[in-house]
Amino acid sequence: MTIAGKIESTIAIPGGVSVSTDGNILKVKGPKGELSRNFAHPRVKIVIGEGKVTVISEYPRIKEKAMVGTYLAHLRNMFRGVTEGYTYHMKVVFSHFPMKVAVKGTQVQIDNYMGGKDPRLADIVGQTTVKVNGADITISGNDIEACGQTAANIEKATSRRGFDRRIFQDGIYITERSHKVRE
Repeated sequence: MTIAGKIESTIAIPGGVSVSTDGNILKVKGPKGELSRNFAHPRVKIVIGEGKVTVISEYPRIKEKAMVGTYLAHLRNMFRGVTEGYTYHMKVVFSHFPMKVAVKGTQVQIDNYMGGKDPRLADIVGQTTVKVNGADITISGNDIEACGQTAANIEKATSRRGFDRRIFQDGIYITERSHKVRE
């Protein structure tokens, strides 16, 4: 809502979620864990009220208006992460050389990709958990960015340049995301 040179947007705090600030760091705590994020911008402020969070910008330019929307999207993702969490499902696809996928500490190790001798490694970001069950991989966590980056790391570890993906389909691919509903 814009009032005489001021833009202000509000988002309700879900039940069972607490929000606190420490300077520019906003912390969200809920049943699925805790998330924190640095919201530092000189012309955009976050105010925590009774059951709501308000993002305010005085006399905004185009970039500040966009930043208000970005902050609201980050808050929505944080609220959903600490209440429901995020899940990515991936599928291991091979036609000739069977791949072996395993979690080794903070990395996912992919062996025998296209018959290769060297293992391919993909980093697990943050507090994300990765479970391998045969040809299915499940990535879950409360931080959407960490879950998405982990899935992208695994998918990129099995990418091959110069080959048509419609013909050479070997790899590990994202098949479903909990926050993107297919219709």
